[in-house]
Amino acid sequence: MVKESFGDRLFGVFVYGILSIVAIIVIYPLIYVLSASFSDPSAILKGEIWLFPKGFTFDSYIKVFQNDKILIGYRNTIFYTVFGVIINLLLSIMIAYPLSRRDFAGRSLITIFLVFTMFFSGGMIPTYLLIKDLGMLNTIWAVIIPGAVSVYNVIIIRTFFQSIPEELRESAEIDGCTTMQYLIKILLPLSKPIIAVMVLFYGVGHWNAFFDALIYLTDQSKFPLQLFLRDMLIKEDMSDMAQVTDDTVARYLMQIEGIKYSVVIVASLPMLILYPFLQKYFVKGVMIGALKG
Repeated sequence: MVKESFGDRLFGVFVYGILSIVAIIVIYPLIYVLSASFSDPSAILKGEIWLFPKGFTFDSYIKVFQNDKILIGYRNTIFYTVFGVIINLLLSIMIAYPLSRRDFAGRSLITIFLVFTMFFSGGMIPTYLLIKDLGMLNTIWAVIIPGAVSVYNVIIIRTFFQSIPEELRESAEIDGCTTMQYLIKILLPLSKPIIAVMVLFYGVGHWNAFFDALIYLTDQSKFPLQLFLRDMLIKEDMSDMAQVTDDTVARYLMQIEGIKYSVVIVASLPMLILYPFLQKYFVKGVMIGALKG
């Protein structure tokens, strides 16, 4: 065992100190939001919450699940996420697999066209006009289709497919395996790490998305959860600016203050639960998909 010098130990202390500060900066807001969601709204407005809940109560969570808009938003967000991820994976794999084949003519040119879209786009107004002309305004497709394919994720999947030995495909073809059979029965089972990473990437993107819904949707029955949360925050800010003093409005603002933090926890919980199940694939999938070019 090599004995560490004083400089090595000092550097180690410095690194751990920096990491501890970063960890506190990242973790404390999460602890504060969690504590505030279980606290009395009046304690939140008075700024009495620092680390632990004050006036412990479940009232905010009860009101969240009694609010029809929140439940509608939750249902819509789950639908957009699940259905959107399925479409994302299907299209991304369908694009990435041909581009990973060395015998596919024109793959370099197609890759250039795909990468071009990462740097240049039609812009917001032309995209809105296109969605309108396609008849997708105020439909679920306006939320799912515009972001159906991420070129960055396609490149990661393609690179992962390229890391699988070409001899495996050649052996399968000798045994009479067709291209589709090789993709479904051999390649995809070997690609669980990268598929898990894509589920997480696309899932988090859909779960947190609100901008497309803000632009293309007008029917509140189709709003995602994040849009309802945004409306709650805007209404609270507008009420603060008006400096209302009516007791009824003041009580309403107190309820909103507690509900706001509860909704943040409820909205974040599914992704926090999902990550541990995909963690064992996450690092492996990202590293393999990123290192081999």
